[in-house]
Amino acid sequence: MKQYIALIIIVAGIILFSGSVFIIDESEQAIVIQFGRPIGESITDAGMHYKMPFVQEVLKFDKRLMEWDGEANEIPTKDNKYIFIDTFARWRISDPLRFYKSAKNEYMAQSRLDDIIDGAVRDEISNRVMQEIILSTTREMVIRDIETVDETMEQSENVQPDEHEGARLDIISEILAAVTSNLTDLEMGIEVIDVQLKRINYNKQVREKLFNRMISEQSRIAEKYRAQGQGQKQEIMGLQIQRKKEILSDAYLKSQKIKGEADAEAVTIYAETYGQSEEFFNFIRTLETYEKTLDSSTKLILSTDNPYLKYLNKK
Repeated sequence: MKQYIALIIIVAGIILFSGSVFIIDESEQAIVIQFGRPIGESITDAGMHYKMPFVQEVLKFDKRLMEWDGEANEIPTKDNKYIFIDTFARWRISDPLRFYKSAKNEYMAQSRLDDIIDGAVRDEISNRVMQEIILSTTREMVIRDIETVDETMEQSENVQPDEHEGARLDIISEILAAVTSNLTDLEMGIEVIDVQLKRINYNKQVREKLFNRMISEQSRIAEKYRAQGQGQKQEIMGLQIQRKKEILSDAYLKSQKIKGEADAEAVTIYAETYGQSEEFFNFIRTLETYEKTLDSSTKLILSTDNPYLKYLNKK
């Protein structure tokens, strides 16, 4: 009987001990609630902790950084340009007790952050011009002057500096400061570590106009280059034609010179031949004349004593 009682006591002790001990790891923090109300301070240290069994309950929260990713919102800038701003942030629970009292859970905290961060982004963006939002440094932004671009390639990159300087880093700092101030005033137990502008884009109507303008500009530049190419083509073709004429003229001159030299040499040969045998020379030249002037269709009416028939009449 005593053994059963001892066993019951041991089991009851184990149950009481397991119900009164809880463990917090390095990525967790917790609060203890009793009858729905938090008691004591926040538990942020990892290790073994104690509570009253059956009466008290432990709620654990994530200690690590968490992601907030908002929806892209259409916001007008100071220079009346409607743009979409897509923002993301990193936050963590800095005080679990205040967090539980104000937001209860991470889902509700994300909803509260939607209002706070979106409001801070809208307030800051609406007080800035486009160039300040886009540029991250203070370097001057240059905009191509489309109306005064020269038609030559050397001056086609004519640019003019914009009067506004980049302030994107300052904008992010101001947004983070505004969010931090709001969270401090609300005592939500939340700390926003970083806020960034993930994407900046024009709205659909402005984007279509911008793309059409870009297409028109690039088409005009392409036409200019095509015209310059056609001009260079015609210039090259003209040089080719001129060079062709020069080559043909030079070749004709050389050919006439060769022909003249050949004719001179032939005349010399004929003269030497004529000097050696006048009768034979006359005979050869006459035969050549017959070959060039007579064929099967030629009809000649000549007297028998015509010199042209001299060698035909010989017997």
